[in-house]
Amino acid sequence: MKIPENLKKEILEEVDRFHERIVKIRHDIHQNPELSGQEKETNLLLRSILDAEGIPYKTFENHYGLIADIVKDPHLPTVAIRGDMDALPMPENSDKPYASQKPGIMHACGHDAHTSVALGCALVLNRHKEALTGNVRIIFQPAEEVLEGGSSQMIEDGALEGVSAIFGLHVYPYLRTGQIGYKYGVMMASADTFGFDIYGKTAHGARPHEGIDAVLVAAMAINSLNHIVSRRIDPLHPAVISMGKIEGGNAPNIICDFVTVAGTVRTVNASVREKIPQMMEMTIKGICDAMDAKYHFRYEFGPPELKNNDHMVDIVKEAGREVVGEKGLVDLIDPVMGGEDFARYLQLVPGAFFRLGICNEEKGTCVPQHNTRFDVDDDALAIGMKILCLSAMEAALEAQKRQDA
Repeated sequence: MKIPENLKKEILEEVDRFHERIVKIRHDIHQNPELSGQEKETNLLLRSILDAEGIPYKTFENHYGLIADIVKDPHLPTVAIRGDMDALPMPENSDKPYASQKPGIMHACGHDAHTSVALGCALVLNRHKEALTGNVRIIFQPAEEVLEGGSSQMIEDGALEGVSAIFGLHVYPYLRTGQIGYKYGVMMASADTFGFDIYGKTAHGARPHEGIDAVLVAAMAINSLNHIVSRRIDPLHPAVISMGKIEGGNAPNIICDFVTVAGTVRTVNASVREKIPQMMEMTIKGICDAMDAKYHFRYEFGPPELKNNDHMVDIVKEAGREVVGEKGLVDLIDPVMGGEDFARYLQLVPGAFFRLGICNEEKGTCVPQHNTRFDVDDDALAIGMKILCLSAMEAALEAQKRQDA
């Protein structure tokens, strides 16, 4: 089934009419970034706009997420669009008039764009609600940037109830504005964190044999952990173990009795992911036993690998073909080791996540994410809205056909 051409044309033209307003909203959110779990002002801004448009929404007592529903008929299928809202704890280095006004906080990952695009879809689709092929739910998600991920909270609070498919996007400075990146199967890695403490015994630095050197033990453990990927995991299954933090010691002439280490693990294979914590603890334990030290190991599972549904990718590609043309479609081919908690939605309902190109050298928007100079080409917002709207409508139409069969 295909969306009627006249309806498709109306939706695309409506996006263009809303584009300038969505850009202003994006700039407002960018100027007022909020950290994970603190998205109160963003929540209030969205609510004020939804109220003005007469779009019903649901709020929650334990977080700042929102669920807005564009309902044509409660008996029709519902397809979801997700936009995340949180910013990062880092300063912005920008001369843009909409640069962050909050010291030490900025939208360095593009969630201001994701929220604005999702809101734009809500406004556009609501204007054409009676002509829609189904219902559309807009999930405004908090706390994507933290390990536990706001998607878990939204799922627990019913964001996917009655949802037959879901779509999301992420701005991508490695593709030019006017391009989108798609990926069949696993697109992004799982994202876990770990930590371990080494307990030794203090002694004078000149008499190391009287102590147990926690620094040395930690160094041996770190070195050995780095060999897990290269020697104990099939090289055809990518994995990353990275130590990002180490602390210990009080003085240069004292044998250290305590060191703490923390890091991240990324994989794109669930069975490999399950084995790594055991391999890590076995390695640390063996070294500590050999050196007469004690240890405490911690491992926290974050979002799983993000695995797209093939047919939903087909829907995104077809929508992308309508919006950016065949030349604008980029097969990403290989997964990346970054994590994304949109993966949790995809464990429960079929859906697709795609990359929205934002690189425009003249506008300075080719800077990588999590950089103090990161910014988004506003021209890409309309592209994202159009593809998400068309994808949601097509998925709803197909779900209705299955429902009626």
